[in-house]
Amino acid sequence: MTQIARELPGSTELHSILQQIGHVQQQISDGERAQDVDNSISVFNNFGSKKFPQAIIIGVKKGGTRALLEFLRIHPDVRAVGAEPHFFDRFYDKGLEWYRNLMPRTLDGQITMEKTPSYFVTKEAPRRVFGMSRHTKLIVVVRDPVTRAVSDYTQTLSKNPGLPTFQNLVFKNSSRGLIDTSWSAVRIGIYAKHLENWLQFFPLSRLLFVSGERLVTDPAGEMGRVQDFLGLKRVITDKHFYFNQTKGFPCLKKPEGSSRPRCLGKSKGRPHPHIPAEVLLRLRDFYRPFNLKFYQMTGQDFGWD
Repeated sequence: MTQIARELPGSTELHSILQQIGHVQQQISDGERAQDVDNSISVFNNFGSKKFPQAIIIGVKKGGTRALLEFLRIHPDVRAVGAEPHFFDRFYDKGLEWYRNLMPRTLDGQITMEKTPSYFVTKEAPRRVFGMSRHTKLIVVVRDPVTRAVSDYTQTLSKNPGLPTFQNLVFKNSSRGLIDTSWSAVRIGIYAKHLENWLQFFPLSRLLFVSGERLVTDPAGEMGRVQDFLGLKRVITDKHFYFNQTKGFPCLKKPEGSSRPRCLGKSKGRPHPHIPAEVLLRLRDFYRPFNLKFYQMTGQDFGWD
């Protein structure tokens, strides 16, 4: 008993140790040590723990990110935030503890995920994600940038019917055919430029590039690649999908106990407005060198003309 008492710290020493522990906890809550501790920091209860996401769908807008997330949610080992948190672009000042509290509770072996497509084009996002964890897996859903720009415009037009025409927005000077790269619908599609920013912080092996086109034509094939990248068993297969002719994209077959299949909402698959062919041709010419550079950087040919 005496020996044990000798080995225990005295009250002064114990107070010092507690102070040190408190200081470390404060650092963690401030996000200063988040990169070192990664996802080991968790808030536990009997229903699992809240962890920083091990994987994030970082882009791109109108590429198919919502479809990808909904498909992933079939997997029993994936738990994801429904709404886009926008932490690394809009709410970073709220702190990492605020961000982690947005996450769903997960059990051992489950992956925490979120998606915010604007991260891919946000200059500060790579450094901020890296500050949370250098081990984060990043998924980018890309789509033909011309089609993506038109889809982006169509979505904005549905919310603002008084918007100028696509051709009026896409050109700085229509007679000279100069593309306006300050317009976000155009700028987002310069994938090579945005990727360079991410590669300053993350190796290519930490990123997976999903084809938005193949997510429509071969959803099970693309989901196989995604599951492999995340280290998940291939649970999501052909048996989960059917092609909805009306919407023009695949939907999930109805789960057991449900009366109807799961399809993306009315905001997805809107008909695009007519845009003159010569306008689309000029935009395609503009993107071509950027696309080729993107193929070279990723080692993937996405087949965009």
